[in-house]
Amino acid sequence: MRRAFITGLGIVYLCAFASLWAQVAGLIGSDGILPADRLLNAAAAQLGSGRYHAMPTILWWLPASDSTLQILCGGGVLLSALLIIGVAPVPISVLLWIAYLSLYSVAGTFLGFQWDILLLEMGFAAIFYAPLAAWSPRSPAWQRPAPRPVTWVLRLLIFKLMFSSGVVKLSSGDPTWWDLTALAVHYETTCLPTWTGWYMHQLPMWFHRLSTAGMFAVELVLPFFVFGPRPLRLIAALGFAGLMIFIAATGNYGFFNLQALVLCLPLLDDDRGNAATADGWDWPAAVTWPLAAAIGALTVVPIASAFRVAPAWPAPLLAAYQWQQPFHIVNGYGLFANMTTERPEIIVEGSDDGVTWRAYDFRWKPGDPLERPRFVAPHMPRLDWRMWFAALGNAGREGWFYPFCARLLGGSQSVLDLLADNPFPDAPPRYLRSELYDYNFTTRGDRGEAWWQRRRLGPYTPILTLGEDGALRAVDLQP
Repeated sequence: MRRAFITGLGIVYLCAFASLWAQVAGLIGSDGILPADRLLNAAAAQLGSGRYHAMPTILWWLPASDSTLQILCGGGVLLSALLIIGVAPVPISVLLWIAYLSLYSVAGTFLGFQWDILLLEMGFAAIFYAPLAAWSPRSPAWQRPAPRPVTWVLRLLIFKLMFSSGVVKLSSGDPTWWDLTALAVHYETTCLPTWTGWYMHQLPMWFHRLSTAGMFAVELVLPFFVFGPRPLRLIAALGFAGLMIFIAATGNYGFFNLQALVLCLPLLDDDRGNAATADGWDWPAAVTWPLAAAIGALTVVPIASAFRVAPAWPAPLLAAYQWQQPFHIVNGYGLFANMTTERPEIIVEGSDDGVTWRAYDFRWKPGDPLERPRFVAPHMPRLDWRMWFAALGNAGREGWFYPFCARLLGGSQSVLDLLADNPFPDAPPRYLRSELYDYNFTTRGDRGEAWWQRRRLGPYTPILTLGEDGALRAVDLQP
């Protein structure tokens, strides 16, 4: 399972870097929504020398230019391919972790998802799980069992991921989880719905309650099998894998389902263990046992947080947990703590005269009610995902939304490339507005050719334009 895990991790890294590579210019490039170089300059002015720890990235020593961002993403793709085939897994894992952490630190909200920090956590553990002496795919080091302490670190990670995800649903107090009705709305309100989700949404309530109960069994009971003998671990792995496959078949969650499946692989190991690590084939016990002990101790902090309790932690433990947070070696998880029961959507429109408005069509999020929801995973369309979160709040709290509007009014090609099409191909519009709509799946009886029905809720932003100084301004076009 050791080789399979490292290969699987390489595939996850490949998906993550390739997906970001296609978007990085529009998200954090020089003409993107939140340019990385501006973030770094602001952080340097505010944090001083503390910036190196608060925002760990190699871009402190390299120009945060478009070419550097492209090289980091492209280099990540190349290194991922080398990891997949089994070349020098330890140094390659180190480089991949540094590259992804560097991009994560400057991408802000666009890489602020749980699967991003999960990739960093499992990527860090993989540095010590991989065979130290393997330099080629045919190295005999691949045949040796992984060090037992690191195997347990990875098992603890899948336990934390699954168990915390179950706990937060109940500790949040959300009534839809407690009465087992959450999945009756989940397929409709999830970030990027799929056409299979439309069909799942039509199923009767008893099915949704039964599947919700089954999900809780997987997330709250099976995690404890992780620490049992191999037959119990196999049951846990099958349960986790089944849940992940079901989620992937009905929703779009980037590379999350794939990385969770990869995390199940250490559960299949037969636990022969590697007692003799002093011969240079693997990391020595003097490294792996303290590492496992430290990670195990730190893990109690996020697990307790899932229960929404704040014990009086020993000062050294709390200080150590806070110190490592910028590196995301140990993280807290908890997916869908509160189920969204409604689906507001933002429709962004431009106009040359303030009378005729044309909508910008996004690649993946719902827009045209007649357009069938599609699958996009393992690609992770960051802008479309952020639009879902933005619709649940307001533009003022989303630090990226008004800069996004300014880029559209300025005709930024990098940002326009993130969208499905540009309704103003000759010149950017003079005005921009964002309208909020309530979306619901159609039913079998009223569907016709439409997958969605919608109604307007009101303006999400005022009508905007760019002033002569290039600043964004609100305008009143009422006669």
